[in-house]
Amino acid sequence: MGPATTLGDVAEHSASEPEHFDVLVVGAGLSGIGAGYHLTTYCPDRTYAILEGRGDLGGTWDLFRYPGIRSDSDMHTLGYSFEPWTDPKSIADGPSILKYVRNTASKYGIDEHIRYNSQVSEARWTSTDSRWTLTIDHPDTGDSTTMTCEYLFMCSGYYSYRGGHTPEFVGSGDFAGEIVHPQKWPDDLDYTEKNVVVIGSGATAVTLVPAMADDTKHITMLQRSPTYMVAAPDHDPIAIGLRKVLPERVAYDLTRRKNTARGEMIYKRTRTDPDKVKDHLLGLVREELGDQMVDEHFTPTYNPWDQRLCLVPNGDLFESIKSGKASVVTDTIERFTETGVALTSGEHLDADIIVTATGLELVTLGDMSFVVDEEPVDFAQTWTYKGLAYSDVPNLASSFGYINASWTLRADLTCEYVCRILNHMTETGTTEATPRLRKSDRDMPKRPWIDDFSSGYMQRMMPMLPKQGDRAPWLNTQRYSADKKLFRKGKIDDGVMIFS
Repeated sequence: MGPATTLGDVAEHSASEPEHFDVLVVGAGLSGIGAGYHLTTYCPDRTYAILEGRGDLGGTWDLFRYPGIRSDSDMHTLGYSFEPWTDPKSIADGPSILKYVRNTASKYGIDEHIRYNSQVSEARWTSTDSRWTLTIDHPDTGDSTTMTCEYLFMCSGYYSYRGGHTPEFVGSGDFAGEIVHPQKWPDDLDYTEKNVVVIGSGATAVTLVPAMADDTKHITMLQRSPTYMVAAPDHDPIAIGLRKVLPERVAYDLTRRKNTARGEMIYKRTRTDPDKVKDHLLGLVREELGDQMVDEHFTPTYNPWDQRLCLVPNGDLFESIKSGKASVVTDTIERFTETGVALTSGEHLDADIIVTATGLELVTLGDMSFVVDEEPVDFAQTWTYKGLAYSDVPNLASSFGYINASWTLRADLTCEYVCRILNHMTETGTTEATPRLRKSDRDMPKRPWIDDFSSGYMQRMMPMLPKQGDRAPWLNTQRYSADKKLFRKGKIDDGVMIFS
């Protein structure tokens, strides 16, 4: 392995020319830092920079600051394959995850490649010189610059950093208290001895309610419909035991394999025997809260894993409800009033603060536009290549994790595959890698980018996403075991990814 190429190693360029790198990575969150490690380690001949629109790294784990912010995946799978998670807690809080990402970036020199306050607004590809030209806005100075690269790796996530998704609530202007979205949590928000209503029943709401309950007068989780809840300890006793008798890396790898295999097994069972899984999950909640609560507020109308399961670490949400500090109401909103929320049933929830944990505003590939040879790219009209590239779009990959497992599992595999493509291009002396439909692919049925997932935030996004077909490699499998074989062992020059 050669030494990492830092920004200082890049050849000087004239003032009239844009700065050029072999690879530009957009985003310095979990995916972007992982991309930096893989490029440094497996493509040491390639220069690269990471463009981060904000003033710091960490992505989600730096952006969200609401009370109790934590992972809803275990850190042995949400952590990187190459950097063991060593904290005793496997379900970690946001600051601990951010520290892990920072330490990883520093340990491997990835932070030296990051350009902060560099928000990409447009990427234009020209076949005449096989290059992407990026327009970059700098919010700290108000300036705009350009950079060029041969390969563009999008690691910017799937939601807009500008603001979350908030439905239009009738009467929201009448409410005399504060309305807060978790994505824009005020540092000085005081909810001590106040009535709080949290609208939503997803992972954010399930995190907020127990985290705030002890300090509020009362907190209510107002949901339109129930979500499946799974209580689990925030420590993994097997992982802790393995670390006592095995080298750290070996223990981490074994725990990672255990957790990925268990996750796939559970997901597969939800597809083959959903009623049995449903009865099991609801039975666990019945043990905590009793039949009436489960029947009224914790029995979803869909099957398990048609939407993402909500993790309840150490049963904290259930404990808050049993203590009387928190409650759950299942109803729809008629309107906001001056003093709270009026419900369709006629009930009124008094509130000093309303938290709209109503989801994210989703985007396809960052808040930016793409143009290929003067033609704007509409990703909804493209086909996904292995869930990471797009038909007829050259030298571009994007990192998008799993909806039914930890994000980083697929992000790591995507990085490995991108490095395989780059190294193949070096070995063959080619400058373009473009997925193109074969003649036999042109009659494929257009299937959603992700099947069997009914969550509102994904359904809002689906029309913007590329389609998948009914045959390889035009599939987005959402299966880690299958992707491992495909990404690590699959043929690079497969007759679909065209090198020229």
